[in-house]
Amino acid sequence: MLSTVYSAATSGIDGYIITVECNADERLPHFDLVGLPDAAVKEAKERVRTAMSNSGFTLRDLAITINLAPADVKKEGSAFDVSLLLSILVCSGVIKKGTDLSKKCFIGELSLSGELKPVNGSLCMCCAAKDAGMTELYVPVRNAEEVCVVPGINVYPVDNVRSLVRHLNGTELIEPMKYDMSLFDQNNYSDFRDFCEVKGQAKAKRALEIAAVGRHNVLLIGAPGTGKSMLAKRMPSIMPPMTFNEAIETTKIYSISAMLPKDKQLITGRPFRSPHHTMSPISLVGGGSVPKPGEISLANHGILFLDEFPEFPTNVIESLRQPIEDGQITITRATAKATYPCSFMLIAAMNPCKCGYFGHPSGKCSCKKGDVRKYISKISGPMLDRFEIQVEMEPLTADQLTAPTSAEESSAVIRERVLEAIAFSNARIKKVSDGEYGSVTELTNEQALAFADMDEAATKFMKNAYEKMGLSARGFDRMVRLSRTIADMDRSDKVKTLHVAEALQLRSLDKKFWYEN
Repeated sequence: MLSTVYSAATSGIDGYIITVECNADERLPHFDLVGLPDAAVKEAKERVRTAMSNSGFTLRDLAITINLAPADVKKEGSAFDVSLLLSILVCSGVIKKGTDLSKKCFIGELSLSGELKPVNGSLCMCCAAKDAGMTELYVPVRNAEEVCVVPGINVYPVDNVRSLVRHLNGTELIEPMKYDMSLFDQNNYSDFRDFCEVKGQAKAKRALEIAAVGRHNVLLIGAPGTGKSMLAKRMPSIMPPMTFNEAIETTKIYSISAMLPKDKQLITGRPFRSPHHTMSPISLVGGGSVPKPGEISLANHGILFLDEFPEFPTNVIESLRQPIEDGQITITRATAKATYPCSFMLIAAMNPCKCGYFGHPSGKCSCKKGDVRKYISKISGPMLDRFEIQVEMEPLTADQLTAPTSAEESSAVIRERVLEAIAFSNARIKKVSDGEYGSVTELTNEQALAFADMDEAATKFMKNAYEKMGLSARGFDRMVRLSRTIADMDRSDKVKTLHVAEALQLRSLDKKFWYEN
């Protein structure tokens, strides 16, 4: 007898359907599993045998051959256990004849007792099942809350093999789990610290507000204790809330990485990742013999904060260049290839020299001029070119340090201005592009330049700055985008000279620290 059951697997954060074909004949008993299974999949045979026995089902003496299609793609992990067992139960007649399984997908690992254990990447598999036209997904109970957020597919939480068989035979039905969209909190800022806790640094706060509107990369330079890390860690509190699609994409990354918090169905707050400077390139961009997401993907739709930036190994820093431009990273290995999204905002903080006090008013820098140059040069020109905003943090005065916290703007006040500027920007983009684009972040470099709408004086000013400052083509494009963001914050349909001037001022530190030192 031949049976067909459907399961799913993952490649990167994308899932795809696996067809489990089982053929059982009255011949010399054997159990063969084909279709490029890895060791974990091959071991499923013993889990299936024992789980069936402990669930009260007898594995008859049959010649069993199971094929996992597509057969030319390597199968990894334990998510196929349930589908393997069901395919045998169908052939054995335990599942009623005529039961339609064509629109049902089964994922889950089996314990020896017949209970279903959770698997990584279940959200990715659920999205794949829905896209493939499946209407029902059967998952372990501990995965059900995670995957029921996907609309358009019924999710059934399964506790053990016996309850699954009873449900499929229609004797004791399992209730599908539904996601209450009212639980999707778009104002989830309780986990983030407030900007009002940072005293002074008005220029830096203004720069970060601009960055939050246009999602620009920021480099903070200053002596120790000037508040670089404090500001960066509070950045998520002024960013716009995640959309549902952004939350789904980011949650898929955490699902495949087995990092989804147990008390959360969705990642609704923008991620903030702050890895230590001793990390390796693979830890940052992802990889391994079986490719896994790195820190840049875990920061998707959020912030990647790299403190003590020059202390990171040069190859780690340089590995950021392509992902910043592409918004995704493709990892290729001999046996696998995976693509992960990494649309993040990069915030880097650094001291201006090894001792940290170059240019400090106290004059206590102990570094020689060559040492300062050597330290600064760890950040290459191409990498520096990718920071639209470069801010020098000024030392705080005694009056600023002793001022009450109430004198500073809260994150809620700043965030309100950010949301208003983004709403203006998106409305303007829809108007000038005839509604083809929803936001400035969807524009290519050419489109951003075409839709910037700079007036004649601003265009002339920008051209002069390009020639005198020696900007690269990338730098020119990023200055146009930054000028446009500042104009949006000013509710101006056109980019004016004062907007370009502020953008150039926020870009000028490379001259002071990199090329004059």
